[in-house]
Amino acid sequence: MSATASAAAQPLLAVNNIEVIYNHVILVLKGVSLQVPQGGIVTLLGANGAGKTTTLKAISNLLRAERGDITKGHIDYRGERVDQLSPSALVKKGVIQVMEGRHCFAHLTIEENLLTGAYTRSDGGKAVDQDLEKVYTYFPRLKVRRKSIAGYTSGGEQQMTAIGRALMSRPDMILLDEPSMGLAPQLVEEIFEIVHKLNQETKVSFLIAEQNTNMALRYADYGYILENGRIVMDGEAAKLRENSDVKEFYLGLGVAGRRSFRDVKHYRRRKRWLA
Repeated sequence: MSATASAAAQPLLAVNNIEVIYNHVILVLKGVSLQVPQGGIVTLLGANGAGKTTTLKAISNLLRAERGDITKGHIDYRGERVDQLSPSALVKKGVIQVMEGRHCFAHLTIEENLLTGAYTRSDGGKAVDQDLEKVYTYFPRLKVRRKSIAGYTSGGEQQMTAIGRALMSRPDMILLDEPSMGLAPQLVEEIFEIVHKLNQETKVSFLIAEQNTNMALRYADYGYILENGRIVMDGEAAKLRENSDVKEFYLGLGVAGRRSFRDVKHYRRRKRWLA
């Protein structure tokens, strides 16, 4: 294989068999491996507490702030090991996380929030202004509300602000944590449509942790399902949507119609998936 073909085949992000422990005692992730290709949208699915947010924080190197450590495995970005870098160094390499719950600066305006995303850049005010206008192109609602205090805007506007702020750093990859949380279904679809458009037009790669399995699998290229800190299933999003176990336990579509995965014992699901 030529060097060019090899580079093309190499994933943008590779998480290799990582184990995460909190407070030197609590084992949260157990042998998690996943890949995100250049220009792809990959979703990480699972119920609350499955380990999705911990996985994203392991990638963005935010675990240490919560007394968490990667005790086994490693994480590579563009073929280089990055799990020992500082979060700021990783941002400079092009990886940025949009935290669960939006986390805007409530006392700043929407535009001031967006501009904080360009803090690490050194390419001048003109380039920053051009990117700000690009963000407003993708999020026209933010341009209308740009002088509004972020803390007084809607949840959907705050989520758009958080994603827009990430874009202002000119990332190659965005780690998006629970973008649907607390939003009305119509707003959730709007957010995912914008993410898809960003991916198609700017080639920014996305790793999206999400509980809304139906929405995530509609827009992702590939998916991984986490349960109790382990990957129990993965595959192309279109195939996962048609998988009978995924339909039953995560989309609520059983043989006899709708049912909740919470009605089925955990061991039964794992036995079927890991067989």
